[in-house]
Amino acid sequence: MNFKIRKADPICKARTAEFRTEHGAVQTPIFMPIGTIGTVKTLSPDDLIEQGAQIILANTYHLYLKPGVEVLKEFNGLHNFVNWYGPLLTDSGGFQVYSLNQLRTINSEGVEFKSHWDGSAHFFTPEGVVDFQRIIGSDIMMVLDQCIPNPSDFASAEAAHELTLKWAQQSREYFLSTRPIYGFKQFQFGIVQGGTYPKLRKSSADGLLSLDFEGYAIGGLAVGESVDDRWQITDFCTDLLPEDKPRYLMGVGKPDDILTAIELGVDMFDCVIPTRNARNGSLFTSRGVINIRNAQFIKDKNPIEQDCTCFACQNFSKAYLRHMFNVNEILGLRLATIHNVRFYLSLVKNARQAILQNAFGDFKNRFFEKFNTSQERETAI
Repeated sequence: MNFKIRKADPICKARTAEFRTEHGAVQTPIFMPIGTIGTVKTLSPDDLIEQGAQIILANTYHLYLKPGVEVLKEFNGLHNFVNWYGPLLTDSGGFQVYSLNQLRTINSEGVEFKSHWDGSAHFFTPEGVVDFQRIIGSDIMMVLDQCIPNPSDFASAEAAHELTLKWAQQSREYFLSTRPIYGFKQFQFGIVQGGTYPKLRKSSADGLLSLDFEGYAIGGLAVGESVDDRWQITDFCTDLLPEDKPRYLMGVGKPDDILTAIELGVDMFDCVIPTRNARNGSLFTSRGVINIRNAQFIKDKNPIEQDCTCFACQNFSKAYLRHMFNVNEILGLRLATIHNVRFYLSLVKNARQAILQNAFGDFKNRFFEKFNTSQERETAI
C-alpha cells in the first residue's frame, strides 16, 4: 500500500502517515465516516468531500443483501453506484452477523444467517466474502472474523480466535489466488481477535503477521469490556503489529477515545457515533456534547460552534437547528450530520498537525481539559 510514516511522536506511539490506493491517498490518523449501505446517512459524496472525508466505510453484509451483487456488477462496483470516487473500505460483515444473535449459526466452514429484511437464509464463507468484496470493488477489504462479546471466558475467546485465524488463512490464500475485476488494486486487512486475553491477542497477531496482510485491524473491542481493558489491549496489540503497515481500531469511538487510541499508535477509525448521534440531536463541540433539542437554545442566535467552518455553522443558528428537530424537519438531520462529521474529521486533521509539530501530547491534554470539563458541566446542568 506504500504506507509511509511522515512523523512519529518522540514521547508516545502517535504517528502520522500516508497510504495510497488507486482512488487516492489517505493521510493518517484518519476517521472513516460510515456509509453502511452505500451512503453516509443524509450526506452526498460532495458533502463528504467538503467536510474533509478521505475514505469511507461500507458493509459487505448489508450491500450483499441490498442492492445485491447483481446490481453492483451492473454498475462495475460501489464507487460508480454511489458516485464516491475516493477510497472505500468494506467490513466483512462479521460484526453484523454477530449482532444477529438468534438469526445465525457459526461453524468451521462459515456463518449461516437469516436476512434481517425478509428472513431468507444465506451462508458466508471466508472465500465467498472475498468474492463479494471483489464485486463491491472496495479498495480495502476486511477478512471474515468471529466477534464475541466482552467479557467472555478464556475458552470462548480462544475458540473464536482460532476460528478467526483459520478463516484469515483461507481468506488470504483465496485473495492472493484471485484478481480484482474492475482494473484497480485491492488490499486486504487481517483482524486481531482474542478478547481481553493478551496471550490470545499475541497468538492472533503472530498468526496474522505470518500471512503478510497489507494492514491490520484490532477487532473485538467496544463490545462490553471496561475502558481500562480496552486501552490495555489496544496498547498491547499496537506493540505487536508492524510499524510499516496501517493499524485500524474497529468501531471506536468517541472523540476522546480516538485521541487516546492515536496516542497508543492507531492510524484508522470508524464509528457510527457522529452520524447516529447527529440524527438524535446530539452535537459535538470543543466544549463537549450538546442536545440541540434543549429549551436553552430556543432563542440562541449563535452557531453550534463559533469557530467551525461547516455549512451548518456558517449559515444557521442553534435556535433554527433546534426548531428543525422539534418539528421533525429532515433538514435538521442533515445539518447536524454535516457538523458532526466535520468535527470528527477536523479532530484527526488537527491531531496530524500536532504530531508533525511534536505537540500531540499538549494537543490531547488541551482537548481533554476543555471537552471533558465542559461535558461534565453540561451533564450537571
